[in-house]
Amino acid sequence: MAALGANVHGVDVVAKSISVARQHSRQEGLSIEYELSSAEELVERGREYDIVLNMEVVEHVLDLPLFLSACAKLVAEGGVMFVATINRNPLSWLFAIVGAEYILRWLPIGTHSWRKFVRPGELEALFERNGLTPGSAVGVSVNPLTRRFRLGRRLAVNYMLSAVRR
Repeated sequence: MAALGANVHGVDVVAKSISVARQHSRQEGLSIEYELSSAEELVERGREYDIVLNMEVVEHVLDLPLFLSACAKLVAEGGVMFVATINRNPLSWLFAIVGAEYILRWLPIGTHSWRKFVRPGELEALFERNGLTPGSAVGVSVNPLTRRFRLGRRLAVNYMLSAVRR
């Protein structure tokens, strides 16, 4: 988004993630503000954003309803939140955990907990509970040979969902 001209504020609660992101933005020549913080801390400071991205985050948080409540408060009137995550079903366990962690070794073993994966309907309900109107969902698949991503209709494993604050 920064490459397209947006003002970007990257936030994470893990210092190593911030460090890696800073290094990446320097290599790409991007001007991005990074901060070691939580969504709850940003809410306390009165921050609001036109776009809030939670990309491959929600399946790792300890308290999903609390986290999404804070993130929803960060979405300005007319703003949008996008969430990319992993569906919870047997196929996602096979592909995201067995395939990505144990067979392909793309991720360290133990990166994901299947119980924390989120079904699209659960995410939509959390959006609605927090004053956001869910949009359409789109599936995301990855080619294991080329590691290229593709958008599609299948939400069985990875998917993205948007929501708007009206």
